[in-house]
Amino acid sequence: MSLQVVSAVSNSALLQPGFSLLNFHGDVYFFGQKGWPKRSCPTGVFLLDIKQNELKLKPAFFSKDSCYLPPLRYPAVCTLRGNAEPDEYQYIIHGGKTPNNDLSDKLYVMSLVSKTSKKTTFQCIEKDLGGDVPEARYGHTINVVHSQGKSISVIFGGRSYTPLAQRTTERWNSVVDCLPSVFLIDFEFGCCTSYILPELQDGFAFHVSLARNDTVYILGGHSLQNNTRLPSVYKLKVDLPLGSPAVTCTILPGGISVSSAIVTQTSDAEFVLVGGYQSDNQKRLVCNTIVLEDNKIEIVKRANPDWTPDIKHCRMWFGCDMGKGSVLLGIPGANKQFISDANYFYVLRCKGAEKDKEEELTAQICSQTSNEDPGDSTPFEDSEEFCFSAEANSFDVDDTDTYNEDDEEDESETGYWITCSASCNIDINTWVPFYSTELNKPAMILCSSRAGHWVHAQCMDLSESMLLRLSESNVKYFCNEHVDLNKGLQTPKKVVQLKKQPMKPLRRKSAMKLTTPVKKSFLRRLFE
Repeated sequence: MSLQVVSAVSNSALLQPGFSLLNFHGDVYFFGQKGWPKRSCPTGVFLLDIKQNELKLKPAFFSKDSCYLPPLRYPAVCTLRGNAEPDEYQYIIHGGKTPNNDLSDKLYVMSLVSKTSKKTTFQCIEKDLGGDVPEARYGHTINVVHSQGKSISVIFGGRSYTPLAQRTTERWNSVVDCLPSVFLIDFEFGCCTSYILPELQDGFAFHVSLARNDTVYILGGHSLQNNTRLPSVYKLKVDLPLGSPAVTCTILPGGISVSSAIVTQTSDAEFVLVGGYQSDNQKRLVCNTIVLEDNKIEIVKRANPDWTPDIKHCRMWFGCDMGKGSVLLGIPGANKQFISDANYFYVLRCKGAEKDKEEELTAQICSQTSNEDPGDSTPFEDSEEFCFSAEANSFDVDDTDTYNEDDEEDESETGYWITCSASCNIDINTWVPFYSTELNKPAMILCSSRAGHWVHAQCMDLSESMLLRLSESNVKYFCNEHVDLNKGLQTPKKVVQLKKQPMKPLRRKSAMKLTTPVKKSFLRRLFE
């Protein structure tokens, strides 16, 4: 095992505890940044480019038929391989926590559409679920098992917020372990089924799960109720007959008391477990080799890497599996760098040089790779908007097909980030989406007063239904400051007037044709 220090050239503060890494054909992509995506990379997915011990982030793109994918931290992630083409696979992303600390219960499927030297395009689709849908959670795991020619996903563990009926003012945002139910998800129909097994008595999260064929092995994890790290191994066996699936659980001895560990696959049946915590204030610096074969699991110790003094003495660490036997580790660097959000990063390679070639990986792996969620004690710490410390060109994207922030108009003075009114509270550095139609810019509406000006819909206290109605209807809108002026200038409704024939005036001392005889004396008095 070798440990290599990498220096983050820019935007290293994006990589915070809870991020995920996706490996598509040897290229590693980063997902789950801190804060909402900026316009420099609206997808929130980056190519993790490590060359000459330098780490750079390059924006990736979504296809036009993709759905919106929020930057989820602590989600459950695993790969799903196709039956027709084993080399082609997708990533499944379930649950997780948004920058607003909202929990997601959605399931996304991400696949690679195209990859060139200058641009990477993904397709992201939200999968509709029905039946016993798992509640919104984070810190859980998802795996894919295969039985009798069929495949199904297995979700277990995680944490969620206390139910509304049980919340108190003092602990409104406190979290609890989810019930220890096992969920099976049929990807073809999106049907979810939950199972309650007697061997699983207490819920826990931040565990490690490994899947091979029809079996899922669950190791470690932390229980909030008991404040313990489980030493046992849970073996979940899934049978997929023609009828209803069957799930059985067996408790095996010889587990590891660890939470938030990272697992990487080094061969077809061999895995390496690194990192994590053996207690609340003590990291676990011991590494283990896990072998899955012949329907059994074997856990043995292995030689530890040469940990640096910074890693040994730091209070916390985090990371994720990069694939192919490599792990990206991070430690806080707040006390050593001028930027408070900066971190130090290392790449741990668990395979020898002779085994560094690409191998066919048939087993599925999923591990929760972050440290214990800091949001448990400070639930709103991640709600602040993250600001890029560099311009768009710091992503090292030097092609014409890639988004360049310098090509756009400066929106800090014009466009979406103006001060629309005296009560405007929209700030480019702290704004988060308010309406469901918003992505990375606030919704605006035109005020029709005088020359007209744009205002933020949120500053005008417009509901989402009213905003949609105004956008679909051909009516004029007046902001809160000009609505009184509009009442005095409203154009009255057009009234159709009847046409009247004008009467010809009588001319003085002119000859008149009378239809009836008139006395001359009367006419003389009339014109005098």
